[in-house]
Amino acid sequence: MKSTTMLLLQQLENLRDTLPIEGSVRIELVEGIPMFRASTTVKNRIEELLEKQQTLPMNPDEEQEMNLYEEIDDYLSFVNRTIRNLFFGQIQPTV
Repeated sequence: MKSTTMLLLQQLENLRDTLPIEGSVRIELVEGIPMFRASTTVKNRIEELLEKQQTLPMNPDEEQEMNLYEEIDDYLSFVNRTIRNLFFGQIQPTV
């Protein structure tokens, strides 16, 4: 588990370079915790690519774009889990 976490942390250094468009990530408060989410623009583009994939093969550029979105999703999931774990780990129950 530790080596997996370290690998993901190293990959996070490249996150900024893998974001394909400006404004692709937004921050949303969920139960008072900041969570990173894909923007509406990104969600719409993923939906377009998935719809196309059902009827026609994607071209290599579209496949690469979809792979980048999957990578971003992995990064955001990791960051959000880490934030939630840190947040809940800092809460001390009151007795």
